[in-house]
Amino acid sequence: MDSQKRNIVVTGGAGFIGSHVVRLFVNKYPDYRIINLDKLTYAGNLENLKDIENQPNYTFVKADICDYGAMLDILRDNDVDGIIHLAAESHVDRSIRDPFTFARTNVMGTLTLLQAARTFWESLPEGYEGKRFYHISTDEVYGALDLDGTLFTEQTKYQPHSPYSASKASSDHFVRAFHDTYGMPTIVTNCSNNYGPYQFPEKLIPLFINNIRHRRPLPVYGKGENVRDWLYVVDHARAIDLIFHKGKVAETYNIGGVNEWKNIDIVKLLIKTVDRLLGNPEGFSDNLITFVTDRKGHDLRYAIDSSKLCRELGWQPSLQFDEGIEKTVRWYLDNQEWMDRVTSGEYEKYYEAFYANR
Repeated sequence: MDSQKRNIVVTGGAGFIGSHVVRLFVNKYPDYRIINLDKLTYAGNLENLKDIENQPNYTFVKADICDYGAMLDILRDNDVDGIIHLAAESHVDRSIRDPFTFARTNVMGTLTLLQAARTFWESLPEGYEGKRFYHISTDEVYGALDLDGTLFTEQTKYQPHSPYSASKASSDHFVRAFHDTYGMPTIVTNCSNNYGPYQFPEKLIPLFINNIRHRRPLPVYGKGENVRDWLYVVDHARAIDLIFHKGKVAETYNIGGVNEWKNIDIVKLLIKTVDRLLGNPEGFSDNLITFVTDRKGHDLRYAIDSSKLCRELGWQPSLQFDEGIEKTVRWYLDNQEWMDRVTSGEYEKYYEAFYANR
């Protein structure tokens, strides 16, 4: 798989994780053709890929993964042999308010893409030979852990507790079913919380960096005792690259940062880092912390065991958290205009004109 030329679709390639995957593949594999397929919902932002938008091996296609006809046409027209499926609704709070959208995109969108890939690949003389459907999922499908040092492994039973995690669990099952039923060469990975540049500011880290900068409240659920494992997004993209090329068909790999933090401790670290970089005195923004009613179905702790990935494929996180969070905070403080544009929708007008004239 390393030596041959490939035509790869990355769904959700204008999103946070997807844009880092697209950038890595475009720059690392000049002989590959990378098709960024994205609906451009509120969290999809082509400005995330401005640095590679004119590369000869990069193409953007605006489409909805729930549109079967469009998916089949895109796969056929581009002779696609690899799919890296990242497109998803991912914000738990939104899923609590609107579970239907999450079921449509995450479940029916994945099923639509699987069926289009099956139809196209089974029509070819070589069938599934040299093909790969790689589905990116979340650690939230496993449910919650106690504060006892246990970890999610690839054998952990699924126990989703939110509409978001339930929709991702369902999509995982469909991917595995397409392997078991039709022989489609699939891989599933489950990752921990990602952080880094280009994340839409509804998620904790970019939201709180922006709120600290603008002296806005920092709403912390409950007492902030919930624990998450944090993974730098570039390390996740590196893992996706490795698994796409070297992972075993029908396997599941967990990808984690080996980096557990209580939410309240993350908030305090962000305050300390942002205040230092802005030249504020220590403790200047501590009073912005506001404890609010806990979220419904809020899982206590997530923690990923990545030993299978490390052992079998040699992957390791490259950044310690203190280095990763410093890089992340600096990026958001240095890119306030990006923050303003993605939250205002201004970039959409620019890119509609840009692609209309190509």
